[in-house]
Amino acid sequence: MVYRWLKTGLDWLLPPVCRLCGDEGQPGRELCAGCERDLPWNRTCCARCAEPLPAARRGLLCGRCLRRPPVFDQALTPLRFEPPVSNLVHAFKFRGDLAAGRLLADLLADAAAERRPALLLPVPLHDRRLRSRGFNQALELARRLGRRLDIPVNTRILRRCRDTPPQHEMPARARRANVRGAFEMLEELPTPHVALVDDVLTTGNTAAELARLLKRAGAARVEVWAVARA
Repeated sequence: MVYRWLKTGLDWLLPPVCRLCGDEGQPGRELCAGCERDLPWNRTCCARCAEPLPAARRGLLCGRCLRRPPVFDQALTPLRFEPPVSNLVHAFKFRGDLAAGRLLADLLADAAAERRPALLLPVPLHDRRLRSRGFNQALELARRLGRRLDIPVNTRILRRCRDTPPQHEMPARARRANVRGAFEMLEELPTPHVALVDDVLTTGNTAAELARLLKRAGAARVEVWAVARA
């Protein structure tokens, strides 16, 4: 409560500045209302994998999910991976801009407010990649989400045991093989309903590999939460 009071006072004395246009931001958020409205929201998308669609009714599935549903049960990606969202993601992920990460996490938390998985599981980085980057962007997002939504975050259950090339550097067909067997479980799953957290959902192969592992361990429902859908 004291933290909230202090933060409210700081916002009053030093109002946040919108990262996109330079105008005054909204309370507690470096984004003005106008720029937030203009973000590339992923409102018309597949109800299962969240792939953007030209037009969609509620519950409509894309052709890929109709032919071969993904292992995970549902994806939540409130934004499309387009400027300025892609610029914020790159600033966070590759330049260590943690303030951009907090903004992205808050936008994801707003979209996830009505969902109640029992546990958040950040997609793990291999130790070598973690040492190189200095932080795991999925973990930073999950921590912020956990605080906002009052959902525990667990970093001990999943481990990346193979240091694979980055997915975005590979052709789509090679991505599934790239992550096969790349993860392992170190502890038993304490709940049947979990959400995997990552920054961007692209082909979904990493999420599918992790969901497969979790379902073998007894998960009944695996959601995928990412800031943006590519």
